[in-house]
Amino acid sequence: MSSIIYTRVTSNEELKQILQLQHLNIPSAISENEKQEEGFVTVNHNFKILKLMNDLCAHTIAKYDDKVVGYALSMVKAFKNDIEVLQPMFQQIDNLVGKDASYIVMGQVCVDKNFRKQGVFRGLYEHMKSELYSEYDTIITEVDKKNIRSLNAHYAIGFKVLYSYRSNNQDWEILSWDIKITN
Repeated sequence: MSSIIYTRVTSNEELKQILQLQHLNIPSAISENEKQEEGFVTVNHNFKILKLMNDLCAHTIAKYDDKVVGYALSMVKAFKNDIEVLQPMFQQIDNLVGKDASYIVMGQVCVDKNFRKQGVFRGLYEHMKSELYSEYDTIITEVDKKNIRSLNAHYAIGFKVLYSYRSNNQDWEILSWDIKITN
């Protein structure tokens, strides 16, 4: 029987599978009830930006039978102006931790519905931490306050609220996880 493998993206096919999984979990693709119960992803990336992000810092993925069943996107500071909905977050981060801080932004995390509640979310972050530990002190992400499932999952693995703010009629929590501290 196959098991889930955590790795980093090495092919365009894996990037395409990320986009397929993302598309299934954007708010317009799921019911209100599902948004509340299962969570959702906010940003709908295109292949070009996803590949550019991956070229600078490979995304973390969970694979089962050679299929991407979960992902955690890596976004270095160089992308702070490339995705409009994330620009306010980067401005807040620069103000909070300083422009010289050693951090990586986890740009989005998603787990296939058939693989939820099996530790994949935690596995993605643990693999990301082990891969990026030597380069960065902190992983920072932003979660829509309406996405209670995602907020609780992030708190459960050690993320702390760095800052709360409102932008584009949405309330956001900027969360940080000090990956130099052992749990």
